[in-house]
Amino acid sequence: MRILVVEDERDLNLLLRKVLTKAGYTVDGCFDGEEAQAHLLGAAYDGILLDVMLPKKDGYTLLQELRAQGNDTPVLFLTARDSVADRVTGLDLGGDDYLVKPFAFEELLARVRAMTRKRVGQRTNRFSVGDLVLDTERRQVTRGGREIPLLPKEFSILEYLVRNKEKVLSREQIEDQIWNYDYAGSSNNVDGYLSRLRKKIDGDGQDKLIHTIRGIGWVIREPDPDQGGRP
Repeated sequence: MRILVVEDERDLNLLLRKVLTKAGYTVDGCFDGEEAQAHLLGAAYDGILLDVMLPKKDGYTLLQELRAQGNDTPVLFLTARDSVADRVTGLDLGGDDYLVKPFAFEELLARVRAMTRKRVGQRTNRFSVGDLVLDTERRQVTRGGREIPLLPKEFSILEYLVRNKEKVLSREQIEDQIWNYDYAGSSNNVDGYLSRLRKKIDGDGQDKLIHTIRGIGWVIREPDPDQGGRP
């Protein structure tokens, strides 16, 4: 999942990005409201961590404009302003949650998970397709009860596929979702990761869950009962 961190304290911004990246998120960071607007025009995010007191455009104004434009990306306010009036203002403008500084990173990550679950109508951190189970909190994947070790990028790609089950995702969509603005590699990396991921998930003659749609992209689907382990 891709998260935008909008925080003008540079040390905190960097630390938040490190914590989120370690937790498996794709993360971009910016330092003022106008820069955040540019990021949001250029990419789709699953959540925004938003400071209130920002240069150029404050967090309340930025959120108000986003909601007026029909952008429903979940927003978690991170701020030192802890009065009831401030919290009410942020929530009434369309914020999804409010966390007062200083905070524990464990609580931050729990709130991010809750916020993103809410968006997709999921009440737990576990997603399933057939006998495949993906646990986003534990960063664990099992199939038929057997744990499948995945590299961080493999896990992120699989999570993106599972969260969009039955939807065909293009190479460009996967690249935009999984790699941040700093990425300068080749899009062929997506093909390589998907090839290895299919071997790990669909190997050993099991029913195929990940399918290549030639010329378009990839999709994960519930197994066909008549498939009989064929690709």
